[in-house]
Amino acid sequence: MEFAIHKSPEQWRELLAAKAAEPLAYAVTRQAATERPFSGRYEAHWAQGRYHCICCGQPLFDSGTKFDAGCGWPSFSHALSGAVSARRDHSHGMVRTETLCSQCGAHLGHVFDDGPAPTGLRYCMNSATWRRRPSRPPSSASSSPCSACKPRWHSPTTTCPTAMTWPLRHPTGRRRSC
Repeated sequence: MEFAIHKSPEQWRELLAAKAAEPLAYAVTRQAATERPFSGRYEAHWAQGRYHCICCGQPLFDSGTKFDAGCGWPSFSHALSGAVSARRDHSHGMVRTETLCSQCGAHLGHVFDDGPAPTGLRYCMNSATWRRRPSRPPSSASSSPCSACKPRWHSPTTTCPTAMTWPLRHPTGRRRSC
């Protein structure tokens, strides 16, 4: 399988280190390792946004397709169009379908045919393979400064249009609203 982005193992290690990726990221993305179940940072994460490949930044999944499969890994019912490639995986005495970033070939996880309707698919992914980027708030919100929130999306005289639908977080991780 050919991919648009090629790097040496050392270049991938340097790139992931520069992005402050999880320690397991190289082993998972470049050597097809797997996180332990229920250990990934996005396994129980439900904020809106898109999930992007940790190696090349390509958007892979939308949070609206994420669901709790109870398997211990983040699961999605479908990938963004053209974002994920698949190939047969015969490792560990099983036959599965491995999923890869279609741009750089990063191992993401596996896809199974026991997911919810309408696709019937369960993309079972490793959290170390991507980063979530928040969705932008509705386009009706202005870009004027707000004294109560960052990123700043609306004027100080209006109620924050995103306080309940788009979780804003302090750098410490606490939820905040305007």
